[in-house]
Amino acid sequence: MTEVKQKSGLIWLVLSLLLFAVDYITKAVVVANMKLYESIEILPIFNFTYMHNYGAAFSFLSDAGGWQRWFFSSIAVVISLLLTYWLKKLPAKSWVLCGAYSMVIGGAIGNLVDRLVHGYVVDFLHFYYQDWHYPAFNIADIAIVCGAGLLLFDAFTGEGADGSQEKKA
Repeated sequence: MTEVKQKSGLIWLVLSLLLFAVDYITKAVVVANMKLYESIEILPIFNFTYMHNYGAAFSFLSDAGGWQRWFFSSIAVVISLLLTYWLKKLPAKSWVLCGAYSMVIGGAIGNLVDRLVHGYVVDFLHFYYQDWHYPAFNIADIAIVCGAGLLLFDAFTGEGADGSQEKKA
């Protein structure tokens, strides 16, 4: 009897690479064409606003004195390696988990490259309404949040690690 070998989830790293490339290119365009804190209105509630973020989400720890650069970089490396290992263990057909891990990896590496090259993350997507402003963010942040959302979706819907439907309690 022959055993059918399943394709590894590592093929999903193509999605990580694509997300990283889109993030990198959009940031490069912003840096090359805008001045720091310059804002370009796209819609009445949305601007491209070029900013530097020395911290994490919502500029958490941005004034911590510099150590946070290496702290957040280390976290990005560890999480990316761990998720890549888990991708290798998953079958490629397990699209929810593979997609989630790949999105987080692509986003984490996008922001990691910024931290290592610049010492900060380039943010430029800025939503607001009247006096309310949501903190600026970037494509990598979107990938991470969407990946986390898929992980939550999986937790509640129950796709099994083999790609089959598994009832969650």
